[in-house]
Amino acid sequence: MGTQRRLDEFPADGEGAARAEPLPPRRRREAIPGVWGIEDGWIVHPLVRPRTVRALPFQLDLARVALDDDLLVVLPTGLGKTVIAALVGAELLRRGDAKLLVLAPTRPLVQQHAESFARWLEPVTIARFTGTVHRPVREGKWESAEIVFATPEIVANDLAAERYRLDEVGLVVFDEAHHAVGRYAYVPIAARYRAERPTGGRILGLTASPGGQDERIEAVVAALGVGRIEARAREDEGVREYVQPVEIDLRWVDLPPAAAQVRDLLVEASRATARKLQKMGYLRKKPIASLSVKDLLALRAEIFARPGPMVRRFGPLFHQLVLLHLHHALERLETQGLAPFTQYVERVEGKEKKSRGDAAFLKLPEVVRGRSIASETLRTSREPSHPKLDALAALVRETLDPPSERPRRILVFAQYRDTIATIQATLEAEGWTVGRFVGQATRDADDPGMNQKEQARVLTGFREGRFPILVASSVAEEGLDVPDVDLVVFFESVPSEIRAIQRRGRTGRSSLGRVTVLLTRETRDARYQVAEVRRERAMRTIVRRLSAARRSKSPRGPSGDDDRTEGAAEEGPSINSPPRAEDPPPGERIK
Repeated sequence: MGTQRRLDEFPADGEGAARAEPLPPRRRREAIPGVWGIEDGWIVHPLVRPRTVRALPFQLDLARVALDDDLLVVLPTGLGKTVIAALVGAELLRRGDAKLLVLAPTRPLVQQHAESFARWLEPVTIARFTGTVHRPVREGKWESAEIVFATPEIVANDLAAERYRLDEVGLVVFDEAHHAVGRYAYVPIAARYRAERPTGGRILGLTASPGGQDERIEAVVAALGVGRIEARAREDEGVREYVQPVEIDLRWVDLPPAAAQVRDLLVEASRATARKLQKMGYLRKKPIASLSVKDLLALRAEIFARPGPMVRRFGPLFHQLVLLHLHHALERLETQGLAPFTQYVERVEGKEKKSRGDAAFLKLPEVVRGRSIASETLRTSREPSHPKLDALAALVRETLDPPSERPRRILVFAQYRDTIATIQATLEAEGWTVGRFVGQATRDADDPGMNQKEQARVLTGFREGRFPILVASSVAEEGLDVPDVDLVVFFESVPSEIRAIQRRGRTGRSSLGRVTVLLTRETRDARYQVAEVRRERAMRTIVRRLSAARRSKSPRGPSGDDDRTEGAAEEGPSINSPPRAEDPPPGERIK
């Protein structure tokens, strides 16, 4: 092991590192019978500030399990996963000198957790390690901190450089634990902690949505190394009395004639390209109409895996890229509109170094003809790029026009940055003030990214009611401290159960929640919606089954939970599947 370097040798990147001296050994405080006391419905504990944490039975039950076992908690967004971590951390701090390490995927989440712990717990010394591997920002020092809040990349980098060890950490919290797969930084940190942790050290994973397939959930459990899974749903006994219902409204629109004409051209080109690949021995396991982006990305790996000289791969790779372009163009057309379709084509055309596949896509007669139809329609028609824009404006009007005692808030999620700009312009033309919330990447002068200070400023404005509508990309899906909004709108359906759960979790926290999904009939919108509901139902079944199985292996004996199973989740939506209404996730109702 190399010479250990002190963290205060590293610059604080202008934010100022705290200069606290190492703490003396912490005096062990007297315990309360049953770990946590309850007084007038509030938690009582030596390290919990009086009357700051409500005593909710399901949170206490999960915290007690986490004191005894490494645990993955699966709990719907808004039900207090961070409270559970704070309760466990407070008790472990009371018991001895071990410090806490709280990890979260983003800097805003790290800041949010630090503020929450400071609000709930008696004064403790903290440090915040955020930024990126190349530009770390450290506020405070590892040696003197009782709780370290950090993004995982900076901790993984520090551990690899032997700047500190984890043998003095009594609890590691992995927030948004579903990220713990593949090469994500949670994986090596968890492995390192299991090798170095002190006696009694605990791992606590927190997530609302671990995934909809056995393999994905088992991968998360294996990466964290947890021995228990505990899941609670909104409709469970002991939970439902503390949550608000969420209404899900599916609003349907029809694809306009011009867009349908372009869609038919792109489908024809896709089938012709896929048939060429089939003649080469590829894409024979699924119908052409059922191919997803995942299938097309896997196809590239399959092409490279085939034996033979490289020259034999050029043809299949060429057609694979053309087919992938057609798939992306179709998705933008069907779910976003004519303008996003033309913008996608223009972006491919604007590449400085176009590949042969890029050029071939642009020269396809169907693409040329479709682009011409779309451009002419956008130039001459007074109709919006997609009828969803009119439907969205009507939704906003229904929500904001009625008188209200408090400012109303609407959060609109959109998949693509081009669509976010279009939505913002459309709603502002109707007279509403609209905020924009996107990631840090800047694509061009017309679509700048937002740094974390800008993101925080926008969220503060939305929270304080300075503007009623926030249009956001996927960066707002995960755990950010957005206020309890009156209406969450999905501009398009997402096939991912993880992302859908995260989006819905922005509403229904302290009052009735409303979610509206805008869907286009007879398009992949409808198929994605069917797939998402099936995957979410499968996720709940799998988690409960694994939870029951692991409880039965626990020294405390098996649980009494129902262990019935349903069919496995499907890999993706089938283009040939007829769109149909699906039951909403348990605990939510569909209109």
